[in-house]
Amino acid sequence: MQTPNIEYLDHPADVKFRVHGRTIEEAFEYAAHAMFGVMIDPDTAATIEPVRTIEIDLSADDCKDLLYDFLSELLYLFEVEEIVFGRFDVEQIEQVGGGYHLRAHVSGEPIDRGRHRFEVGVKAVTFHDMRIERTGEGYVVQVLVDT
Repeated sequence: MQTPNIEYLDHPADVKFRVHGRTIEEAFEYAAHAMFGVMIDPDTAATIEPVRTIEIDLSADDCKDLLYDFLSELLYLFEVEEIVFGRFDVEQIEQVGGGYHLRAHVSGEPIDRGRHRFEVGVKAVTFHDMRIERTGEGYVVQVLVDT
């Protein structure tokens, strides 16, 4: 998925992307779209039907940990449950006590290797060069995934 909110950056070995969102929730949604944009052919991404919706409820010590956990959970569901996602609705990210909490619903369909075409395999989300910055226009999130 290539949008004005998603920018893929040069990296010699892996894939790095930067996303822009008006809210932290929107930035996390674009980060999920960007990660799946690495893995899935754009024509395939456009055909994904929201036949299965999964609720994601995560807590972490800080926003970087929360982003890492969110993207890693999506990667786990893709690899183990064999679900390809096309819709990401991060409903709320809030500070709770000394940490952060995320509630989201993600929708997609079971992987169909005859219909879905895949681009690059993402092995893992990394903390390397991960950034979450608040700007005058919202939030900028940067992620490097191991391919």
